[in-house]
Parts: sequence; structure tokens; C-alpha cells
Amino acid sequence: MLDPQARALIDLMVANGVPPVHTLTPAEARRFYLERRFFTQPEPPAVGDVRDLRTDSGLPLRLIRPAGAAAAGPQPALVYFHGGGWTIGDLDTHDVLCRQLCAAAGVPVVSVDYRLGPEHRFPAAVDDCVAATRWLQREGASLGLDGTRLAVGGDSAGGNLAAVVALALRDAGDPALAFQLLIYPATDMRAVAPSHTVNAQGYLLTADSVAWYRGQYIAEAAQWSDWRASPLLAADLSRLPPALVLTAGFDPLRDEGRQYADALSAAGTRVQYVCFERQVHGFITMSKVIDEARTAVALCGAVLREALAGGAG
Repeated sequence: MLDPQARALIDLMVANGVPPVHTLTPAEARRFYLERRFFTQPEPPAVGDVRDLRTDSGLPLRLIRPAGAAAAGPQPALVYFHGGGWTIGDLDTHDVLCRQLCAAAGVPVVSVDYRLGPEHRFPAAVDDCVAATRWLQREGASLGLDGTRLAVGGDSAGGNLAAVVALALRDAGDPALAFQLLIYPATDMRAVAPSHTVNAQGYLLTADSVAWYRGQYIAEAAQWSDWRASPLLAADLSRLPPALVLTAGFDPLRDEGRQYADALSAAGTRVQYVCFERQVHGFITMSKVIDEARTAVALCGAVLREALAGGAG
């Protein structure tokens, strides 16, 4: 069954007439997402330090350090790409989640404010996320970060981007990443997995919304099969960082997340896969109203802490 807390949230949104995202303009959707986050997001946990930065190309980042961490040297870190269908979301919509992950894992988190569609279509977001990760590998020491021990992660569109960054850096011969944290990632832009039909309506992210987000990001249907859009379709998924893939049972993206975990495993990449069977897409940011979100954050933090503790997994 659907988690009663998720059910109550959906019912409340319907009762209040919250408009579906596919009926909005991108500007309206961004504003609503930013303004309404306080209803489902808790107060942020205590952290040690928060600093807004820019890369050498001007890309905005936010560096969050854990509280009470007296680092003996450069620290490993998580490079985080926010969700929002490559169209909405920013450093502020995911600030609480990034602070939660920082506190749970005990490592710095660097959130990346990549360019969004439709103003900047595919592969602009990919290019930004790859560039930000490479910049942190090069310049991390100046920030007290260990550029040789970076994990990448993200939720939904951000999970897609994290997977693509791992592939791109491997193919380019860049230094190996330590870990991938893939939270209900989009991995196949064709949207053909069974959960796209089973969970098409009624669970926050709908088939109409999936198509709307994809249309804002990708201009040509022929690009859906590009591995930079659909990492599940990459020719080679071997020699990638260890991964945790987390999905939700009532999510249209559920099956393509599981398919990606299975494909990574089949290629010899170390993967842990966990499905929160009673949850909906987007739940991990909603720990003010959904208890299992806190469990998911704690799980992600524990796995990240272990993966980054001793080097590259």
C-alpha cells in the first residue's frame, strides 16, 4: 500500500488545488517549487559552515561542512546535483537535503547550481556538472577537500546527472570517483519501463509531468537515446564507481532505477539497491511530513560515510 503519510500529502494537494507542473510555465513551476518547499521540508540540521562559491567559469556552488569536524587534512566530499526535471530546483530547494546528507555522512557536500532547460537545453546540464566535478578535483585542496575522494550524487534529474558524470569522467580518463549516490534516478528518456504505465497517474510525478520535464530539457526525440541523456543505454557500464541506487515503489521512475542497478551489477560494478516500496517520487526531501524520508537520508549517510572513509570505495 501507499504510505499513509504520502497518501495524506497527495490528498491535501488535491484538496488545495495545487496545479500539476505540466500546466505551468517553467518560471511558475520554479517559483512554486521554491515557495512551497517549507511545507514538506524540516528545519535544516546544524552544520559547521556554509559557503557559496563559483567555479572558474562562474558556475555557482554551495559548500556545506559538517559540524564539529576537525579535519586533519583534506576531506572527501559529495558533489550533489539537485532534482527538478532539469527545469526547476536550485541551491535553495535542496539546501536542507544537502545539509542532512552532510550531517548524516559526516563529510562536506558541494551542491551544484547547473543550468536549466528550456533556456539551456541538453547537454548544458551535463556539461556544467562534469565541469564542476573536474574543477573540484583540481581545486579541492584549496577548499580543504580531497579531490581524489569525491562522490557524486543526486535525486531524480540529479541522479541522472550523477550517473552521466561518472560515465563521462571514466571515458575521459579523469581521476576515478569514489562513489555514486543515485536517488530515484532517471536513466532512460524513452520512458518505456513498466512503472511508467503502472504509476502514470496519482502519485505526484505523473506521465504528463515526465513528458513536460523531458520536453523542457531535450529538444529532439532522437536525443533520448544519447547515453548522456539515458545512462541506461550506455554501451559499457563497467569500471564505474560503487553505487547506491534508491527508488520508490509508487514512482514512474522506479523500474528504470532498478534496471540501472541491475545493469551496473551485470557489468561488474558494485551496487547496492534499495526500494522504498510505499513511497512516491521526491519523498526524500519531505521529512517534515514523511517519516521514511529520514530513514532514507540516514541510509544514504551511512553508506556514504563508509564509502568515503577509506578512499575510493
